[in-house]
Amino acid sequence: MVGVGGKAETERQARATGSIVMRPETLALIVAGSAKKGDVLGVARIAAIQGAKRTSELIPLCHAIALTRVSIDFEIDAPANAVHCVATAECFGRTGVEMEALCAASIGLLTIYDMCKAIDRGMRIDGVRLLEKKGGKSGHWTAS
Repeated sequence: MVGVGGKAETERQARATGSIVMRPETLALIVAGSAKKGDVLGVARIAAIQGAKRTSELIPLCHAIALTRVSIDFEIDAPANAVHCVATAECFGRTGVEMEALCAASIGLLTIYDMCKAIDRGMRIDGVRLLEKKGGKSGHWTAS
């Protein structure tokens, strides 16, 4: 791990996104809340938050961070037969929360896959990436 003890504590925020593309019938089940395993987006939201909180356990050299906020937003995109996820992670600390946001988005999408795989094994997770980070010495960065 890199040493962050000499860095100033600042408010830090990161947003990450990703999508899962599926068959129209699968998306319809998610929207209707009638998937056999239950409320797909509700469970995926909780899983994504857990993923953010456990990032340092999953990524070997990632610092454990005391998160102050994690939010997960899902958007249904019927024309694309997709669900888009935006994960936001925040903390007041010495290192950024990019990995927590990326982990949250990934885990949320993987949970949707897990809950719907019995009906649609062809789902595809795409475009997991960092959208924005704020705070720290490097300041504010946004994806182009």
